Amino acid sequence: MAKVAFLGLGVMGGPMAGHLAKKGHDVTVYNRTGAKAEAWVSANGGAHAATPREAVKGATIVFACVGNDDDLRSVVLGDDGALAGMENGAVFVDHTTASAEVARELAAAAKDKGLGFIDAPVSGGQAGAENGVLTVMCGGEAETYAKVEDAIKSYARACRLMGPVGAGQLTKMVNQICIAGLVQGLSEGVHFAKRAGLDVEAVLDVISKGAAGSWQMENRGKTMNEGKFDFGFAVDWMRKDLGILLDEARRNGAKLPVSALVDQFYAEVQAMGGNRWDTSSLVARLER
Repeated sequence: MAKVAFLGLGVMGGPMAGHLAKKGHDVTVYNRTGAKAEAWVSANGGAHAATPREAVKGATIVFACVGNDDDLRSVVLGDDGALAGMENGAVFVDHTTASAEVARELAAAAKDKGLGFIDAPVSGGQAGAENGVLTVMCGGEAETYAKVEDAIKSYARACRLMGPVGAGQLTKMVNQICIAGLVQGLSEGVHFAKRAGLDVEAVLDVISKGAAGSWQMENRGKTMNEGKFDFGFAVDWMRKDLGILLDEARRNGAKLPVSALVDQFYAEVQAMGGNRWDTSSLVARLER
């Protein structure tokens, strides 16, 4: 068991930090809204701190799960940032879905201070975080990854080193590319089945047993048919992720016509007021 810190207690970070505490780690947390950190400590034990720098004192591993590149820089860099308070040899593990570019930037800053860095975005959504069954895609040096793998497994069912720093973020981009096209296809299938007068639930039940089956079909097909979008991964977050991967594609020359198109479809969902709807709400724009 280790002394660890966790920065960011949102719908993902809060449960992840909770699993670390349940496994017996000594956890100190930081959140931009202090009341949320106090509530977490009341529920899980451990301690909270007023700044990232204070939270990481004595920690061998520092975890973070915040909103975007700028949020990440705000908790890592500066006089009150995590790097200013971490001790030599400690490792920073970033679970934020961010750019590969910021991962490399912060890894270089950590190295200058004798610290390790792993970019480790996750897949599995809020339910995966709460149930401790996330998939974690990591980038960094093998020796550094070995120091943190067991702790990450406190809330992950799968965790793998994908390559050097940035490889975790790039792998998460592949994940989002695949999801975007799949959810659009599923939306069109549900929409078509309705227009054809079919029993949509029966259709989904039978085709899910064949080649069309997917996690999205099993977990979102029924609720898409019912027009329920009040759970899961929000459209705003998906557009953030798609923006990151489309920027990366422009840099590396990858051609992503479907991802770019689905990004615009999500913009239409936002215009409908669906910013916080689940990503499966793509079907709603077809049924306006």
